[in-house]
Amino acid sequence: MTLDRLFVGATPDLARILDAALDGRELGVADAERLLRAQGTDLFALMQAADRARHQDKGDDITFVVNRNLNFTNVCYVGCSFCGFSRHKDDPDAYDHPMQRLLEKARDAVARGATELCIQGGIHPNKDHSHYREILVSLKREFPQLHIHAFSPEEIDFGHRKSGMPLADYLRWLVDAGLGTMPGTAAEILDDSVREIVSPRKLKRDRWVEIVKTAHAIGLRSTSTLMYGHIEQVSHVAQHLALLREIQKQTGGFTEFVPLGFIHERNVLFNHMGARAGSSMPEDVRLVAVARLFLRPWITNVQVSWVKMGPKLAQLGLMSGANDFGGTLMEESISRESGSHFGENLPAEDMRRLIREIGRTPVERSTTYATLRRFDDPALDPPSLEPKRERELSGPERWRLAQEQAGVRAPGAPPLVN
Repeated sequence: MTLDRLFVGATPDLARILDAALDGRELGVADAERLLRAQGTDLFALMQAADRARHQDKGDDITFVVNRNLNFTNVCYVGCSFCGFSRHKDDPDAYDHPMQRLLEKARDAVARGATELCIQGGIHPNKDHSHYREILVSLKREFPQLHIHAFSPEEIDFGHRKSGMPLADYLRWLVDAGLGTMPGTAAEILDDSVREIVSPRKLKRDRWVEIVKTAHAIGLRSTSTLMYGHIEQVSHVAQHLALLREIQKQTGGFTEFVPLGFIHERNVLFNHMGARAGSSMPEDVRLVAVARLFLRPWITNVQVSWVKMGPKLAQLGLMSGANDFGGTLMEESISRESGSHFGENLPAEDMRRLIREIGRTPVERSTTYATLRRFDDPALDPPSLEPKRERELSGPERWRLAQEQAGVRAPGAPPLVN
């Protein structure tokens, strides 16, 4: 397909930007802002251009990682307005998992094929830097083969200040204990005017950058993220992407970019501070597409968050510039507690099916994007490692069970619950 045919109907200024991106020229911040406002036919042209760029950069493989989330505590006093996860220590549903519980969860993950543990938790006022190291040492002692992807820059900041060590030495201390890579979360929007509203007690932009650059400098790689769909403006998003690209030019330490839509239902930012009700579908695919075109060739792995978007919209993201489906997770509580309705676990067999439905090839990867297994032939797929479940009730049976639990039963209907 010629570029003229690809961009048919697109406005001339947008077509010129897309042409430049596909020609390998670096886009400017003003270009990103223009693309982030694309609507209608312009949006379709943007999605098509990003999908073509994805094919140029990564081919037709769609990667995923088999991992498990471990949220070791939900006690947190940082008070971010977008968070529905955190609790105070005296709240009835607050938890602080003992090490044995984390080991049990890790054993379950290994039995289900996990190669990665993704570990994050609240900023617990009674913890210090030694607790983070204890988690690493305990898990790596029993599971030396597991990659540990752990501790956001916010957690690193907290532990570092408690430790009294130079930052680089503190990070090396954690790496020596088993830390493999670091989530690039706690970024939200890397603009302090926004951060003062959504997370006034969280680390500031420059501190986030300092921690990430120092991690990269000692060989500790990280993801990069952005949270959108709340109070940010297009200019904030464009500048955030530009900052990530500049860091990557300097360090090469980002493994991927992950756009994270704001989940609005159960937090202060939406319910009391007037934030938008999360991102729209066009906004989701726009950001994925713009990330592909703007960040290349520096960051070429763009991930969709099925927890935020849902599996079907994630498929559309994979047709709009993304090349990675993320992780199976097995357990996800941060998005769930803010109101996400898309579940906590997406088994590997479901990921393979969803990838094949859009005509791509599923590839299981490591945390750092080494190929672990290709799945070219569905007939050769391995059996499921998910725990066996009892037969699921049919739709009518689920309805009847709900009625009975509410104390209502249709005349003459046999009970489902004895």
